[in-house]
Amino acid sequence: MQVITPYLNFNGNAAEALDFYAAALGGQVVHKQTFGEAQADFPSPDAHKDKIMHALFSAGELNFMVSDCAPGAEPVTSGTNISLALNFTDEASITQTFEALAAGGTITMPLQDTFWGAKFGMVTDRFGISWMFNYDKPKS
Repeated sequence: MQVITPYLNFNGNAAEALDFYAAALGGQVVHKQTFGEAQADFPSPDAHKDKIMHALFSAGELNFMVSDCAPGAEPVTSGTNISLALNFTDEASITQTFEALAAGGTITMPLQDTFWGAKFGMVTDRFGISWMFNYDKPKS
């Protein structure tokens, strides 16, 4: 398993937040993809096309990821707008850790293959902490 990465969710103002954090923390957006850019794999309404589907922010050793809520998703509120993202180096570890953290909690997205070539899932553990799991499969 690699380091824990905070994942911040926003209700449509993720781009504004990224600009703010870049100025305040002296960092930069390393990667950014909008819902419109992922249209073929993740269709979304026109009003959502310019919203951030996924971004990575970096300032020195500080890294976090950012997203606007997906179309049709429940809006986030203070306290529900952050998850801890775990990145794995092998498939067995992601499955074992997912099942362990899901025990007594709620699976919000089962582990599954994704269009970006990873195995991904989400859990809220029995203490109310939201976790994201990602394993980037080897490219063949």
